[in-house]
Amino acid sequence: MSERVVIFDTTLRDGEQSPGATMNQEEKIRLAQQLEKLGVDVIEAGFPAASEGDFQAVKAIAATVKNAQVAGLCRALESDITRAFDAIKGAVNPRIHTFLATSPLHMKHKLNKEPAQVLDMIEKAVRFAVNLTPNVEFSCEDASRSERDFLAVAVEKAIACGATTINIPDTVGYAQPQEFYDLIKFLLEKVPNAKKAIFSVHCHNDLGLAAANTLAALSAGARQAEVTLCGIGERAGNASLEEVVMALKTRAHYYNLETGVSSTQIFPSSRLLSMIIGQPIPPYKPIIGGNAFAHESGIHQAGVLKCAETYEIMTPQSVGRAGNEMVLGKHSGRNAVKARLEELGFNLSEDQVTQMTDAVKNLADKKKHIYSEDVEALVLEEIYRLPDKYRFRRLSVVSGNTAMQPVAAIVMDIDGEEKQLSSFGVGPIDAVFNTISQLTGRSPVLKQYAVNAVTGGTDAQGEVTVRLEEGGHKSVGRGSDGDVIVASAKAFINALNRLAKKEEERECARL
Repeated sequence: MSERVVIFDTTLRDGEQSPGATMNQEEKIRLAQQLEKLGVDVIEAGFPAASEGDFQAVKAIAATVKNAQVAGLCRALESDITRAFDAIKGAVNPRIHTFLATSPLHMKHKLNKEPAQVLDMIEKAVRFAVNLTPNVEFSCEDASRSERDFLAVAVEKAIACGATTINIPDTVGYAQPQEFYDLIKFLLEKVPNAKKAIFSVHCHNDLGLAAANTLAALSAGARQAEVTLCGIGERAGNASLEEVVMALKTRAHYYNLETGVSSTQIFPSSRLLSMIIGQPIPPYKPIIGGNAFAHESGIHQAGVLKCAETYEIMTPQSVGRAGNEMVLGKHSGRNAVKARLEELGFNLSEDQVTQMTDAVKNLADKKKHIYSEDVEALVLEEIYRLPDKYRFRRLSVVSGNTAMQPVAAIVMDIDGEEKQLSSFGVGPIDAVFNTISQLTGRSPVLKQYAVNAVTGGTDAQGEVTVRLEEGGHKSVGRGSDGDVIVASAKAFINALNRLAKKEEERECARL
């Protein structure tokens, strides 16, 4: 019989902390719903004490999620723990996840604490948390660089005080697989009350070993894996959910471990994350990349045609890369649009379905067929966007290789008031961005600009991602349209709305 591994997803916490991956509350809720559909056991929704916005988002997720546990991260401080519980207490099964560093390096330079003081803090924090909920996880930050004997004492203390899950993080991606295997094995054998808790691991990818270290720890006896979609996270990221889950599934007879993840939801989940944060899935990304199931070599092609297993150790369908495709068009009715939305995991209100039906028909006037990716892009564009301080209306651009300098004329709403302006640039996109900046009275610096086709074909929608920085604050914006210049304007305005939203949050925090 295979043993069960708990999948703890921290995309909304550790993943969202990574540069360029910030999400608004509606986007977090949408992704949390998809994570639940994916079948993860625990959703770490955020760090409630970090900001009012994070607190409200975690609270909203806790109220929305029906099956998965919802965890809130907090430092080993009573104020943080209270704040976390206040955010998650509405969940079906709330989990407090508190942490404290145990490595000599962190204790000396970050905490300025002696080992005895750290043990005392662990005891006080876990006992306090257990009084709020029996579902408490304690993490020994920088465990892989901690002294093993002290780490064992810290773990024993946390379990004795009531922690039911013990997390052993490779916080800086320093460990090697065999070394990490030995560490987990050591703790399970050394800690006298180890059987009273589930041991978890949270591995970072600084040396490209996060998934390997996670799998090694599971082989040693850990039974919870902390992962993120696409491996997003601080610095080089985390162990990716898709790599860990599919390794356990593909090599089931090797590991004898199983998860509750529905693997056919892996690609839809990753695609949704990609659209929300505006970061394309790299083509060579294992499991979900565009090239993961592509074969160009004649020898490979011949082998796959004769027997797919010659060069494919899993099928595209097993991770949700293929399936029945209902193509929508301008003659598609409301019921067809609603059915497609539900298949894609979008549970929209009747008014939102009507809004999406109109959007699909408008897009169908511009391109012949509407595919799943087009519908997903429209949902994010029409339904899950931020409340608009700035809203795009229409534009006209004149450009070419003539002597005339490119010029853009733009009409947009600013705080509900329609305004228009035209301005020049060195190219059509530059002209559009200059005009929008002048209209809004802002002066952001464009740090990155990227264009991707949502689907194939010459009539495919263009999906544009921009990264802006203004006054030391950064934001990511995305937009899609059959015209890449229009998509660029939408993305730029979306990023400005995110900057404006952050300004509002900072102003509210000061009041």
